[in-house]
Amino acid sequence: MLALTILGNNSAIPAFDRLPTAQVLQTQEEAYLIDCGEGTQMQMAKYKIRRSKINNIFISHLHGDHFYGLPGVITSMSLMGRTQDLHLYAPAPLEKILELLIEVSGTHLSYRLYFHPLTEEKEIMNDSKLSVTCFRTQHRIECWGFTFREKKNPRKINADKIRSFDIPASYYEQLQKGEDYITKKGTIIRNTEVTLAATAPKSYCYCADTIYDESLVEKAKGVDLLYHETTYLKDNSQKATERFHSTTIQAASIAEKAGVKKLLIGHFSAKYELLDDFLTEATSVFPNTELALQGSCYPI
Repeated sequence: MLALTILGNNSAIPAFDRLPTAQVLQTQEEAYLIDCGEGTQMQMAKYKIRRSKINNIFISHLHGDHFYGLPGVITSMSLMGRTQDLHLYAPAPLEKILELLIEVSGTHLSYRLYFHPLTEEKEIMNDSKLSVTCFRTQHRIECWGFTFREKKNPRKINADKIRSFDIPASYYEQLQKGEDYITKKGTIIRNTEVTLAATAPKSYCYCADTIYDESLVEKAKGVDLLYHETTYLKDNSQKATERFHSTTIQAASIAEKAGVKKLLIGHFSAKYELLDDFLTEATSVFPNTELALQGSCYPI
């Protein structure tokens, strides 16, 4: 199970009760914080995101609307007595910024903070539930996107069938891995006779801030959910290009070319109070599009 909660969906300036970018991708056991704009920890409290479940944080780039909330989050974790390790994946200069803030404030973290600089497109994290790869996006400064992929789920035991073949419980784990069972008499019980296929592993691609860039098609190809920024409506395409951002139509075009299952759009400019036109424009190209709305949870 993967689900994405939007904590902030605006671009550089908070406006109309919309805060800068922050999201949490959740499994049943873990939460992964993606970008951390101003107000993130207040949003985490508001939407019941448990800090203790966050062991990995991913920062796409060093514009303030994507990381100014981070110092508050990591120090609050310490004030609340956190002891488990925290891993941070971000552009290399952020390490010195955090070290300086911690030094001048006399802060002593109660846990180990491991910094992982983003230097090349590759797999950056691999735990029991997910693998994460990073890729470059085309923005005014160094910027990274992230693709999260669930591990292949084990097959499910068919309880009725398993009893009829009298297979010992000690062999269930091997069955879940796809192995056949051989009885003491040498009879082969095919795996497909006693197990059921699990749900297919899910995937999520976060494209961060970017100009329209068709190289992203390959990065997002076939994912279950793609998040792509849409800072501007289509009539501001020139401004989007000048500021290294994207429009509704451009984001929808990437989704269409990549063959994704669903598109989520966000990072709205503060010049827009209402967001209806964003959805109208994007769905004209890619129908299965939704707005990234604060507080909303999107099952993947």
